[in-house]
Amino acid sequence: MTLQQRIERDTVAAMKERAQARLDVLRMVKAAIKNKEIEKRAPLSDAEVLQTLTTLIKQRRESIEQFTKGNRPELADKEAAEIKVIEAYMPQQADESRVRSLVEATIAEMSSAGKRPTPKDMGLVIKDVQAKIAATGLRADGKVVSEIVKTELAKG
Repeated sequence: MTLQQRIERDTVAAMKERAQARLDVLRMVKAAIKNKEIEKRAPLSDAEVLQTLTTLIKQRRESIEQFTKGNRPELADKEAAEIKVIEAYMPQQADESRVRSLVEATIAEMSSAGKRPTPKDMGLVIKDVQAKIAATGLRADGKVVSEIVKTELAKG
């Protein structure tokens, strides 16, 4: 079953259960996926659907930050609840120690292939680490990966 089929099935289930909050989030997710399909003019793969979900989560996190600054905790709570529903369809989040070990391994590989990467090579290291994380079936927040790579490259 593809990710889109799962979302569709869960939307129907939420309608039957009369779970309005969950239904609203799933409809919003379906609309975002549909917009991407229209933009691409072709059906989305599971990887592209995951990318869309990642974007939606990132938008919600930014909204939470703004609502918190604006002293609107009820709206921040609503966004947090939406994130929980969307994250149910995402692969498991890699913990910080796992990301750190992948960063160290990537830097070691790059060092053995030539010279040790410098902070100028940060983009290349991040790209390699993100590819390794995706290959393990996990996901990681880009900010976390960036911070770990930055600290590891600064040690060099």
